[in-house]
Amino acid sequence: MNHLILALVLLAAVIHATWNFLAKRAGSSPGFLWISGVVSALLYVPVLLTIILLYKPQLSPLQYVFIFGTACLHVGYFFFLQRGYGAGDLSLAYPLARGTGPLISSIGAIILLNERPSPLGLLGMVLLIGGVLALVGNPIRIIRSGADTRVVIGYALITSLFIAVYTIWDKYAVSVLLITPLLLDGASSIARAFLLTPSVLGRWDKASETWRKYWREALGVGVLSPMAYLLVLFAMTTSPVSYVAPLRESSVLIGTFMGARFLAEKHTWRRFGAACVILSGIVLLALG
Repeated sequence: MNHLILALVLLAAVIHATWNFLAKRAGSSPGFLWISGVVSALLYVPVLLTIILLYKPQLSPLQYVFIFGTACLHVGYFFFLQRGYGAGDLSLAYPLARGTGPLISSIGAIILLNERPSPLGLLGMVLLIGGVLALVGNPIRIIRSGADTRVVIGYALITSLFIAVYTIWDKYAVSVLLITPLLLDGASSIARAFLLTPSVLGRWDKASETWRKYWREALGVGVLSPMAYLLVLFAMTTSPVSYVAPLRESSVLIGTFMGARFLAEKHTWRRFGAACVILSGIVLLALG
């Protein structure tokens, strides 16, 4: 991986943590996903028109399927992520969702594909499991505690499933099917806005209230979210996903810091230490 790709992925990590911080501020406010999605779609409309007019791309049916599939996967990802932010802390939901995805992918590969990780990869899995346990705390106490923490953990784990799936799906789309990152993310963002429209039908008053209260956060998420993912997609066109994905997850440290510093969330040092362990596990897993 050259220095330019490294810089792009690390910049994407900073931007990703920033828009997640803004999304957390809005919580699960009605219509927020649709509003931020519309912002992203509007940004992409002139870009896609330019691509169509200048390059006249000819897409196969399979490429259309993958673009629509990307939109559906990202709707699920944003939905459960936002639900998690509405239920609990950024410094819990964000590193748990981002860190568990690689672990799920690796366990699935061992069970379904009969893969055998190297000793380094096994050490990475152990660190990931340890980091997740340190992040959520004593599992028995969590089970016996109030429902809020369990709900946050549940949403974060479901989000991690979507992360694992869309990372591989989009990697195949840009590197094998050769869909350009701008076209993939732009077309899927517009499709995502349409898919989310039914969620605000009959609830325009609540969506309007969300816009009045969180318009800055909606604009930030709508602009920064595609920006961060475009940087990652461009990196994946020239570098293996096993290198890009772990570097991208350095955002867990930034997101955990933002939650503790700017949102005054509790358990600061334990969660930041757990995020460091999770990041170490992801890197070792990729190297192994």
